[in-house]
Formats: sequence, structure tokens, C-alpha cells
Amino acid sequence: MTLWTDDANPGRPYWWDGLAWVAPEGDLPDACDLLIIGGGYTGLSAALAAHDCGARVAVVDALDPGKGASTRNGGMFGAHPRLGWSTLDKQFGAEVADALFDEASTALDWARDLIERQGINCDLQQTGRIQLAWTARHFEGQKALAQTLAEKSRVRAHIVPRERLSDEIATERYFGGIVFGEHCGIQPAKFHQGLMRAVQARGIPVIAHCPVTALERTGATFAATTPQGRIRAQKVLLATGGYTAAPFNWHVSRVFPLPSYIIATEPLAANLIGHLAPGRRMMVETRARHSYFRISPDGTRILFGGRASMVNVAPDTAARRLRDTMCEVWPELKGTRISHSWRGNTGYSFTHMPHVGEDRGLHHAMGYSGSGTVMAPWLGAKAAYRAMGDSRGETGYAATRLTRHWMHPGSRPHFLHAANAWYRTAVDWSENRQSR
Repeated sequence: MTLWTDDANPGRPYWWDGLAWVAPEGDLPDACDLLIIGGGYTGLSAALAAHDCGARVAVVDALDPGKGASTRNGGMFGAHPRLGWSTLDKQFGAEVADALFDEASTALDWARDLIERQGINCDLQQTGRIQLAWTARHFEGQKALAQTLAEKSRVRAHIVPRERLSDEIATERYFGGIVFGEHCGIQPAKFHQGLMRAVQARGIPVIAHCPVTALERTGATFAATTPQGRIRAQKVLLATGGYTAAPFNWHVSRVFPLPSYIIATEPLAANLIGHLAPGRRMMVETRARHSYFRISPDGTRILFGGRASMVNVAPDTAARRLRDTMCEVWPELKGTRISHSWRGNTGYSFTHMPHVGEDRGLHHAMGYSGSGTVMAPWLGAKAAYRAMGDSRGETGYAATRLTRHWMHPGSRPHFLHAANAWYRTAVDWSENRQSR
């Protein structure tokens, strides 16, 4: 069976095709009020917030700004608590759980307003998102979640029973679902480039290929060493997510890179796409394979992502695994060829929740754990406000934690090899058994 289209581009994100990249501008200044390390959603949003507080800001990135997760993700734009209320209560207490549930709608509204205020054309479409229950037990959990959301948040969600699921997706694989009607789809690379333009319009320097190799604190100020020179800063904000590396070892031990893989199909007939996904929503699964899929913004392809592996594998291997999973959901796509296969690092925390905080004066926002398209710009702004002493920095995510785990004692997450084997055998087998 042929895997690739004739013009396939393995390893390159679909989102980059035809994208007019905004070139980073500016030289590394000698000093600034806030130095932001990382030029993705988090860092650029933080730069806008800090600048609008009156701060002199500089942004540095170890690579090309945005070529990490910010332009590689699935473009699913929504904010709802990643964990259930009772789980959050056990981890952080009832008050924090309430705050996180309450913050979800605020974050989404803010992010949509950011796009409008900055005039960002990123193919924003309010499609809604449906989470599909892989087992009957998962569906019962969704019904409980819908009730909790109604009681403790402004998030609008409704249950779709199995007998009505054909209105959303043409498959027999799921036991029902929960729809978040206010969630959206975006073209994630266009969103990032829009943020870059907004940052540059304010004259904020963004310096590419400028990793911070050493960070020293002297009294109340910092001195950062980079290949392009040293810069003094009153405050520093780390916004590197799943690409965090030395010398930030405190953060490396608490947020680890978990790869996520995505494929794009060849162009499909409009009537086939309409048959497969009549609801035309963003779609995710409840099973541990973490499959997520959608129609491309132009309505011509299926983009299908998930856990092809918890460690790095070649684009060909990832594409075959994801296509096999896609054909479990939609047998009609058997034989469909793939035009793109790519991956990006998700910055995962051991609590599965983001955190905004500081360690010895170094501020951070990270640990989005697969839910960063809204939370990264939202919490980047919050972290910047906190660094500037602005009351707008208040957030429930300052009361979560970045914790260590005995499985991850060093800088490299070697435990993922064992976890990968476990999930690909025992966990997948158990969930498949429950789905029958």
C-alpha cells in the first residue's frame, strides 16, 4: 500500500506550506527590564503584556522563533480544565479547583479578543470541539464532567449520546461524547506569525539563534550570556515549554518533552469529508492514545494527530501508525495517502497542569501538557504581569505546582522509553478490550 503522495514532505508541518515567515528583527540590547527566553506563544504574548506595562522588553530564542510547538500543534483552540474537579481538588484543594474551572471561559474569551485586537488572520473558526468516549466508563465520566462544568464554570458543554453520535462523526468506535461549543479551530502558524507582527510593531527586539547558555543573578538583577553577547535584565521570564534545556535544570526536571505526531492526508473529496465528519468539529478521544483530529481550515484534508510514540521516531514510522489509527476510526480512509508527517514537543508536567510562578526570581509559564494554544498566550501574559508587579497577573495557575518525580532524576526523560512500551502494550490492550 502506498503511504506517501508524490509531492509528500515528510518531517515538514502542513501549516508551514505557503507561510510568509516574519523575520526576527533587532539586535541584542545591553540591558532591558524583562528578558523573555522563548519566542513561541508564551513568550510573544508575555512581551506584548510587559511592553504595554511600560517595560523595556527583549525576546531571545535558541532557534527560529515559533518553529517549536507554536507552529506544529493541531490548531485546536479552547480552554477547559484538563483534569476533573475532584482530581484538582485532591492535588491542589477545592479553592484552586474552583478557580481553575472558573478561569477557563475567561482565558478563551481573552485569547479570542487578543486575535481581534491585534488583527491576526489565523483562520479562526468556531467549530466547537467534541471529546469522543472510547469506552462506556469514559462516557459516564463525561456526563459527570458536564454536570460539574454547569455547576462550577461558565464553560458551555453538552452530552451527545451514542445514538446521536452520527450527527458528529461517521464511525461505530465511540460510546458518546461531550461537545464544547465555544471552542475553535485556528491555523496555528498564522497565529504565531500574527503575534510576531504585533511584537515587532511595538519595536520589541526578537533575536533568533540566541540561546541563553548561562544566567547569573547579582543582587536584584540578572546577567544572561548568549552567543551574541551578554544582556543585563531586571527580570527574566522562561517561556521555553517542551524545548527547555540547560542551564534551566530546575525546570528541566519538572517539565519534560513529550512528542506529539500529526499527519495530513492527501486532498479528499468534499462529499467524503462531509460524510466522515458532518459536525465539522475539532475532535479528540478519551483513550490514552490521545488521538486528536480535524478538517483542515480549507476543508480539503483530514489532519490526524496523537501518540504514535512517546519517544522520537521517523516520520515514516509515525505516519504509518497514525494512518492505521485513523483507519480504525474511519475504515473508509484505508488506502488514503499521506502528504505530511511531523512532530513537535509538548511540555508535559507531572501534575498534567500548567503552572505560572518563579524560582529564585526567575519567572516561568509552562507545563501546558497538550493544551497550549489558548493557555500559552493567556499564561504568558499572566507571567509577564506578575513579573511587572501588575495585579492583572492573578491566576489560579499560580496555585498549581511543578513537581519532580523519581522516574525523572536527570535532564533527559529516559523513563519515556519504558512508558512508551507500557502504553503500546498493556494500556492500549486494556482500553481496546473495554471498547468492545
